[in-house]
Amino acid sequence: MAERIDTSAIKKLKLLFTVVDRPKAEFYLDYISQYEVNCQMALGGLGTANSELVDMLGLNIHKAVILSITREDKVDAIMNGLEDKFRTIKNGKGVAFAVPLSSVIGVNLYQFFSNNRLKRGEQG
Repeated sequence: MAERIDTSAIKKLKLLFTVVDRPKAEFYLDYISQYEVNCQMALGGLGTANSELVDMLGLNIHKAVILSITREDKVDAIMNGLEDKFRTIKNGKGVAFAVPLSSVIGVNLYQFFSNNRLKRGEQG
């Protein structure tokens, strides 16, 4: 007989994109991890504004793109926290958005991404 998985404990996952100045990447990686985010990656990126606009506005075109996999029920809290940090941290401006992940294959992988360490069939 196949072992059944309690589907009531399954939470949908989202991929959160956070774009910030590179010197602030470590700060935001640490900040986001406080929301039980187990999987994050920071990639280097460049802004697209032309050099005259960059000079005039004093922008930093060297960006970090942080990819974070989190449970859907954590996204609002993370986004509200990021909005506050973007507004209050010196040179801490950024952009954040989340997209749904349509599928994750493998119970262990899902449990890691969702920070759900319950074993199959256990009730939380």
